[in-house]
Amino acid sequence: MPTISMFFGILISIFYGDNEQRHTPHIHARYQGNKASIAIDDGRVLAGEFPPRQLRMVEVWIDIHRDELMADWELVVNGDKPFRIAPLR
Repeated sequence: MPTISMFFGILISIFYGDNEQRHTPHIHARYQGNKASIAIDDGRVLAGEFPPRQLRMVEVWIDIHRDELMADWELVVNGDKPFRIAPLR
């Protein structure tokens, strides 16, 4: 699972070949042993748990980079490598 961005100790990844069409476009976030799958369209947690402060940072980052994330999602659905995305600053 390639890391596409890192900021404030949060690692953001997206799976290659995550091509089952029933899945909501999502990213995977990791922070100090916490893991969560987070929807790209609205930032809701699909699975796992994440600290509230760090979740809010991820939600803001998703809002800023939604178009890039959807482009990366299309790449990984087709089995291609996603592009890196700028971190939250």
